[in-house]
Formats: sequence, structure tokens, C-alpha cells
Amino acid sequence: MLVEGSKLNLCPNCARFGDEYKGANTPTQGSPVPKSVIEDRLQRRERRMQTRDIYSVSSRELIGDYGAVIRSAREAKGLDQEEFAKSIFERKGTIARLEANDLVPDDKLINKLEKALEICLKEEVQSGGQIGGGKKAEGMTLSNFIKKE
Repeated sequence: MLVEGSKLNLCPNCARFGDEYKGANTPTQGSPVPKSVIEDRLQRRERRMQTRDIYSVSSRELIGDYGAVIRSAREAKGLDQEEFAKSIFERKGTIARLEANDLVPDDKLINKLEKALEICLKEEVQSGGQIGGGKKAEGMTLSNFIKKE
């Protein structure tokens, strides 16, 4: 029913105050909703209802020996520091500091280096603590919070 411009579901007693709503894209009581819409909603609900481990975080971090990786990839392409720096519009000093691990590159520079040298400078890192002193955690329970004497 349509009451003062709002579409509402009303009981028969209250329906007398509104007008019949005739929407073009909404299904009427007798017509079935397309199966793909129902399946889509069920899949979205299932994804929402899945449990997530809030203590385990996955992220991409810069590898530890990025300087050696950059140097070996640059040398494999047959470029010296100055030529390589000009090709990616950076200074030679920046490249030298990167290769010596004296400068940690930002994301923009990492992307530029990865693209120019066709290498990967980031790796997937899982972080998060375990419960129970090294044993594999099966989930948090109330006993994890209670101090036993």
C-alpha cells in the first residue's frame, strides 16, 4: 500500500487509509521472484554469516632483503644505477640507498620498481597470536579469561 508517498505493508484494517501500489519492477503476491535474485541474496547472507578470525590478519609487507632483489634484477637487465634511475624518473642516490637497504620505499615507489624490474617486492604476511602457549587454538572460550589457582 502507498500511504502519503511511502510504500508500506499494512494489515487489512490500516490498508483502507492508503492507495494500492503498482510498482513496475516489484513482484506481486502471486508472481514468483526470479531464482537468481533469491540465490544471490542467499549467497550474500552466507558470506555475511561466516565467522571471521579477528586475531589473524593477513597483509602484504615489504620483503626483508629488498635491496639485494632490486640490485640483482637491475643487473640482470644490464642497467647501471644511473641508467635505471633515469628510466623510472628517480635519482641515482635513491636507487643506491634502496639497494643498500638504507631507504624503505613507499607504496608508489614499490609499484614503480616492481613494474620496471618485473619483480615482486611484497609478500603475504599472516599476523596474529595463538591461544594456549603454542598449542593450536581451536577458538576462544571462557576458560581463556579465567585465572586458575
